[in-house]
Amino acid sequence: MRDPEEFDACYQAARTRLLLQTYALTGDLPAARSAVNDAFAVAWHHWRKANRHGDPESWIRPIAWSHAQRRHSARIWHREKGLAPEAQATLEALGKLSVDQRKILLLTVLATGTLADFAREVGLTREDAERELQTATSQLAIHLDLGTPVARALFDPLADIVADVRLPRASILRRAGAARRRTHTAVGVVVAVAALVVTGTVVTDTDGVHPTLDRDLQTAGQQGPRTEAPPPPPPLSEEALLSVEQVADVVPGRAWTEGSTHDNTAGDGLVLPCQLARYADSRGSTALVRDFATAPLPREPARSTTQLAEASASEEAAHRAFRTSLRWFAGCTEDRTQLLTTQRVLGVGDEAMVLTLRRWGAGATTLVAAVARTGQLTTTTVTSVAGTERARPRSAAQLLGTAVADLCTLPDAGGCGSAPELKDVPPLPVGVVPAMLDTVDLPPVSNVRRRTWAGTEPRQARTNLAATRCDDARFRGAGWSTNLTRTFLIPGAKLPAEFGLTQTVGALSKRRARAFVEDVRQSVRACPEEQLGTDVRQVADRRSADEDLTAWQVSTEVSDDRSVEYRMAIIRTGTAVAQIAYIPSADVRMTDDAFVALAERALQRLPRLPRPGR
Repeated sequence: MRDPEEFDACYQAARTRLLLQTYALTGDLPAARSAVNDAFAVAWHHWRKANRHGDPESWIRPIAWSHAQRRHSARIWHREKGLAPEAQATLEALGKLSVDQRKILLLTVLATGTLADFAREVGLTREDAERELQTATSQLAIHLDLGTPVARALFDPLADIVADVRLPRASILRRAGAARRRTHTAVGVVVAVAALVVTGTVVTDTDGVHPTLDRDLQTAGQQGPRTEAPPPPPPLSEEALLSVEQVADVVPGRAWTEGSTHDNTAGDGLVLPCQLARYADSRGSTALVRDFATAPLPREPARSTTQLAEASASEEAAHRAFRTSLRWFAGCTEDRTQLLTTQRVLGVGDEAMVLTLRRWGAGATTLVAAVARTGQLTTTTVTSVAGTERARPRSAAQLLGTAVADLCTLPDAGGCGSAPELKDVPPLPVGVVPAMLDTVDLPPVSNVRRRTWAGTEPRQARTNLAATRCDDARFRGAGWSTNLTRTFLIPGAKLPAEFGLTQTVGALSKRRARAFVEDVRQSVRACPEEQLGTDVRQVADRRSADEDLTAWQVSTEVSDDRSVEYRMAIIRTGTAVAQIAYIPSADVRMTDDAFVALAERALQRLPRLPRPGR
């Protein structure tokens, strides 16, 4: 039976929320209002199905969004008139995102659920959803000049608009849904009768097989054995987690204490830095969290360690959880957080890695994240140290080995391993174009503490914005392929218009790629003679048959009392070429070492660029 009171309560609680989401998706308020009404009428028609899992709103939302988009199909992005400037700016910025980017952003900010749930609703893989969310947030930050991450408050101007919209009473929508149900039933009866008259029905039982109430197939006169479903994976036990003594033996620091142990069902579930969802495996059977911290001591940096362990239904699901956990840290979206190193851990579990990051600015923190999988079990440990103390990935690998050894006592564990061994590897692919730099790669700049880098979406490099007056390099023409460019800025920092960092990439045949790099080197070398008032200082140079990396600092006088300084690097690996240019402002600068390290990171990512013709 359908319960009108349940439906009315759902309608009262969710209608304004769904109207806001649908309006933000289309920018068309009349279409959004009609779509929400239609969706609730359909929900009453199928109320038993909509409320099957106790979350009818997540069942209704895709219907409302689909109806709104169909009603709005005459114009891709409708422009409302007479809106407040803040609301108009938000709608215009949302309109510059793709539909998938808009949907995943709206779900993350305006709905409740896990990223895995949102990815399934939009029709994306978990990895694609994370990438689209990162792109959407960075693009919105650039379009709206936001100095803080995208938050619910950004949609307050739109919420004020939908708050004034009058929606029909729940009883009206129930009547519409009931009428819809009667119509569908009548049509179904007519179709069924027609099919019966035309075709007839024939039922045969040649093998003597008939169904039983217990859903087993039985042959006539024979009682077959019942097949029991395989038992679910055994839950994780608290005894299989790290102990405070084990942490103190491996991680530097004094007076370690054990905090709480829980199943991570309370709050938002984000217990680790850079974590994007409550669980890496949203369909896992069990999860446990335990945290540790050092006592505050004079002249001792504060330290903490958190372990998250999850049990999956299969080794394949555990492998996906392992990759998801790694992506949290490899593409960390937290403000002013930079990926420093990526290392594979040999000799621990079935697969394991350690990633080192640093959160810059006030309250600088070094983070070492270690992730491992053994059989159907995945564990992540994150150790945080206040300040810029040298990271200790070897200690993190040893702690990870201890954690895996403890998990190996459980039936669903796999490889245990022995002494861990670290091996440096290129950074994991992140972002829209994995061959290009991402915000997680960018180092800090001086005198900017509360703002963070944001990147434009990569686009075809018709103009090379990384080129300088010295080289005027062009990444287009005969032989070029996959030529892309993007720029990184710091929104909200009130920096000069010329400030920013730009990367351009492209692919040529190996012979032409080497010649292109050499032409840039020669042009820069000759620049002081050909461009009066220009000084060039080489800060790095490495070349071989397979790789090239050269970086310069260039200063050019543009008037008697003003000069422009920038840093530029040209790099190549095989057939892939990239150019990076950084233009600082008077008091916002990047050191030579930091720029060269950034060029090295770009060189590590560049091999993912497709070869010419692919």
